[in-house]
Amino acid sequence: MKFDILIIGAGPAGLNAARVAARAGAQVGIVDDNALPGGQIWRQGPQHAPAGPAREAIEALTALLNVARLSGTRVVQASGARQLLLEDAARGYTVDYGKLIIATGARERFLPYPGWTLPGVTGAGGLQALVKGGMPVRGERIVIAGTGPLLWAAAVTARERGAQVVAIVEQAPAHAVRQFAAGLVATPAKLVQAARMRFDLRATPYLCGAHVVEAGGETQLTHVRVRRGVGDLSIDCERLACAYGLVPNTLVGAALGCGIDETQGVAAIAVDDLQATSLPDVYAAGECTGVGGMELAAVEGRIAAHAALGEAGQARAGFAQRARYRRFAARMHEAFALDARLRALAEPDTVLCRCEDVRFGDAAQYGSWRDAKLQTRCGMGPCQGKICGEAAAFCFGWPRSGAGGQRPPFSPARIGTLLEVHDEARET
Repeated sequence: MKFDILIIGAGPAGLNAARVAARAGAQVGIVDDNALPGGQIWRQGPQHAPAGPAREAIEALTALLNVARLSGTRVVQASGARQLLLEDAARGYTVDYGKLIIATGARERFLPYPGWTLPGVTGAGGLQALVKGGMPVRGERIVIAGTGPLLWAAAVTARERGAQVVAIVEQAPAHAVRQFAAGLVATPAKLVQAARMRFDLRATPYLCGAHVVEAGGETQLTHVRVRRGVGDLSIDCERLACAYGLVPNTLVGAALGCGIDETQGVAAIAVDDLQATSLPDVYAAGECTGVGGMELAAVEGRIAAHAALGEAGQARAGFAQRARYRRFAARMHEAFALDARLRALAEPDTVLCRCEDVRFGDAAQYGSWRDAKLQTRCGMGPCQGKICGEAAAFCFGWPRSGAGGQRPPFSPARIGTLLEVHDEARET
């Protein structure tokens, strides 16, 4: 396969980029590891058909014959100049491209605390994904905790499926949340969205300046202990969805050699005004370049596609809208900045690296991520430090290493897939 423009990621940024490129006549490929398009924010499920902007973006591509959707497919490695090795459920194969747009989105940030590995504990976005995938939650008591607007979206999703959301626990102080809410008048779509969610959850306690200090239970979550001010309260529940915001998913971009900058306190793919990375003919858009919401991701996807097509003037037409949503993102990150006290939630025997069963106290003895990996195997399991790496950077103040030392394959792959590169090289 060969595409004029290959897009990695089928969320708001990737879908909007694909629509622009395809309407211009380019042969477009969209690689995404989910079975259905939409990414995490527009995730589909048995009872969650796309609606609104998601439906419009997906249906717009369905009618275009010059778009190939490579769903359920992962990028394994770069196998040559302008060539990627991919793998789906059936086979591994290579694709060539003229221009590449990376739209790999973001993932949740987890911080360790006693009990966070108990069954029944997930991230806020993780709960959304499970519910949309068909997991029953009707009648269950759920606590949503962490920080940021995602907590409200997860709570609405759970409530719509019959769950009882017994509390939303927000670590940001009340004055910061109020100031952020007042600033939503600059983005009317966000204001309407926030007002609707607040109305839907008007009976749910919203605890600001609070955080979970312990998830309790023997073999299953039964309650959480929440600290608010100087006092603690215990809340009985069957599920806890707790995550501390989102971090850009830079893995593929960094492994390909794109420059990485630290923005909003986390590593993100560095781009210029036209969403171009440090590599020629490689662009990045959406939350892999900085977390800012689906509206910002969508406009960045359109700008990246116009730039990849050589339409700089049309790309610049989106700059004003992008700037408006970037200001929203800046206000969001300021309001929901993590409290330094969250660094001290874990006990020495709390698990930090779940893949390799490395304790927090064992990793804390070292001065860098590299030293901890060498001495404890922290971050060397199947997730390759995606969970514990960001937690360690926040808790220990370790410098981030961009690609995190990631080497191909970028994700677990079959031997037959890796042999594709060897076989093609031998044939040539």
